[in-house]
Amino acid sequence: MKFDRLLSIVLLLQHRDLVPARELAERLEVSQRTIHRDVEALSAAGVPVYATRGKDGGIGLLAGFRTDVTGLTTDEARALFVLASQSAHSALGLDHALGSALRKVMAALPAPHRPAAELTSRRILVEPDRWHAPPRPETNLEDLYAAVLSDRRLRVRYRHGGRTELRTYTVDPYGLVAKAGIWYLVADHKRTPRLLRTDRLSQVGVLEAEARRRPGIELAQVWHHLRREVEDRSTGVRVTVRVRRERLDMVTRIAGGYFTAPPVPEASSDELSRVELVYPVLEAVRHLMQFGTDVRIVGPPEARAETARAITELAAVYGTA
Repeated sequence: MKFDRLLSIVLLLQHRDLVPARELAERLEVSQRTIHRDVEALSAAGVPVYATRGKDGGIGLLAGFRTDVTGLTTDEARALFVLASQSAHSALGLDHALGSALRKVMAALPAPHRPAAELTSRRILVEPDRWHAPPRPETNLEDLYAAVLSDRRLRVRYRHGGRTELRTYTVDPYGLVAKAGIWYLVADHKRTPRLLRTDRLSQVGVLEAEARRRPGIELAQVWHHLRREVEDRSTGVRVTVRVRRERLDMVTRIAGGYFTAPPVPEASSDELSRVELVYPVLEAVRHLMQFGTDVRIVGPPEARAETARAITELAAVYGTA
C-alpha cells in the first residue's frame, strides 16, 4: 500500500543524510519515478523532505525531523514480537534494552493493534537450538559484540576444528551471525572472507587501526558467500546407501545435512529407501556406522572398503581374546 511505502521512506531517511532515489527504489521494489512521486506526496503532506541533484545527491529529511511507529500494521507489530521471542538478544546482553524497546513500541501502537501484538508474544515461542544440542563453552559475546561495533581491526586467537593449537589472526570484522544456536564472527583475513566460530575464540583484542573492509561489501553479502561455500556439495565423496524405512526418520534427523536430495523408495523393496550423501573426505563415511545394519552402503567401492576397514579396527579393539 502507498501509505506503508511513504512511511517506509520516512523511516529510511531518518537514518541517513541523503539516500539516492535508486537505492530507495531497490529497497522498496518500485521504480525511481514512483519514489519521486512519493517524495512530492510527502512534501505536500508537510513532511520536510528534499532532493538534491548531482553525483552525491539524493533524497533527505531536514535535520531534527522524526516520526513514530504508529503507522505499523497488525502483521508488522506481530512480526516484531515474534522476533523478540528469539534468543539472539540474550546472548548479546540486550535483554533489558529489548524489553524497554518493546514497551515503547507497544505504547506507540494504535490501540486496535495492541491485543494482536500482546497475544503473539504469549502464543509464539522460537527456540533456535536443536534437540539434544551438545553443551557449548561459554563465550563472552557482549565483549565481542562491542568489539565488532568499534569498527576497528581485531586480533584473535582461534582454534580450528579438529585441532588443539591456537592460531593468531588479524581480521577486519563485518559482524556476528547466529545460525542454529551457534554464533560466528564473519571477517576478512588478508581480504579473504573467513567464518570463525565464537566458541573457538580464546582471545579477542581491539586494535587502534580501523577495519579495512572491502568497499561496498556488507555482512549479508559475505555471509551469503560463506554459507554457499559450506553448503556446496559439488565436491566431496558421493555415497549411495539403502535405509530401512522404519529408521528413515532417525537417519534423516542425524545425517540429513549430508543428503543431496530427499530419499527415494526402492522399486524392488517396500522396506528400503535409497539416499545419496556427500561427505567432505572418504574417512567421514564412518559416520554411517552408528546406524548399524539399518543403513547399507551401495557404493562407491572405496566407501564400502573404508567401512569394512573401520569394522576390522573396532573388532580388534573390542573383540574377545
